[in-house]
Amino acid sequence: MRAVQAVHRGGPEVLQIQQLERPEPGEGELLLELAATGVNFVDVYRRNGTYLVDYPNVPGTEGAGRVVAVGPGVRGFAEGDRVATAEGRSTYAEYALTPAAAAAKVPDGVPDDVAAALPLQGITAHYLLNSVFPVQEDTTLLVHAGAGGVGLLLIQLAKARGATVFTTVGSPKKRALVEGAGADVVLDYDGFDQRVRELTGGRGVDVVYDGVGRTTYERSLASLRKRGLLALFGASSGPVPGIEPQRLAAGGSLVLTRPTMVDFLLTPEERRWRYDELFGEVLAGRLDVHIGGAYALEAASDAHRDLESRRTTGKLLLTP
Repeated sequence: MRAVQAVHRGGPEVLQIQQLERPEPGEGELLLELAATGVNFVDVYRRNGTYLVDYPNVPGTEGAGRVVAVGPGVRGFAEGDRVATAEGRSTYAEYALTPAAAAAKVPDGVPDDVAAALPLQGITAHYLLNSVFPVQEDTTLLVHAGAGGVGLLLIQLAKARGATVFTTVGSPKKRALVEGAGADVVLDYDGFDQRVRELTGGRGVDVVYDGVGRTTYERSLASLRKRGLLALFGASSGPVPGIEPQRLAAGGSLVLTRPTMVDFLLTPEERRWRYDELFGEVLAGRLDVHIGGAYALEAASDAHRDLESRRTTGKLLLTP
């Protein structure tokens, strides 16, 4: 099978197409013939050495496709089922394995590209809005990188609850996207904390969802109301340095959290709840999954360059 390997730690150029043996499913696993694979910042971190992995390494945890083989001990799945996962292994390939327990059946009516684009960013948006800080009609929130994959989903899901959504973007094209998604206030990155204060009468927002990290976190804290919450769920501009706890006290008894997806998929019931709600919103026409680009496997390095440039919008996919 064709697969993309990071032959060693480094820049996008280390991603090379290879011919590898097709894997076989073990106990509790499914083998998928992938229709599309999601490209995520976690893949960049594993490629460049921010997260430690063994090389050569086939990146990717996200994708959607059809089951072509079922491992021993699997119940509830059969060959031919359409499934999606955010917790697969080595999905930058034509075929990949996923634990059956981490797979979700894709309902009829959800296209393959949407099924591949939704799991990681959709689950992230879902746990941020439901579990990290439950958003309600009277919530005021700030979403950074609103035109990104998670950002666009957060805006739509929050607006569906009647919340007031502030967001930051870096270009006119991205401004148009977030306005189309329903954002109430669209801000430039420069001085966003001051504008948030002005527009909330000095109060600040209830919660900031920050996937940018190093360049925004200090001003994110400055945008919060007393006892507000900052959820750092990514670091596209680089990792956040240590934060002195007294900074949180001085800001008004602020709360800081760094959630990660695995801790919000602890049971089969929790996983089913999140996937069912997300696919349901897509089928109902209330959630648009914006795909900003699709690349052949051979162009995986281009996908990484584009993602790291922060010029992209929505979700990037690889297609075999």
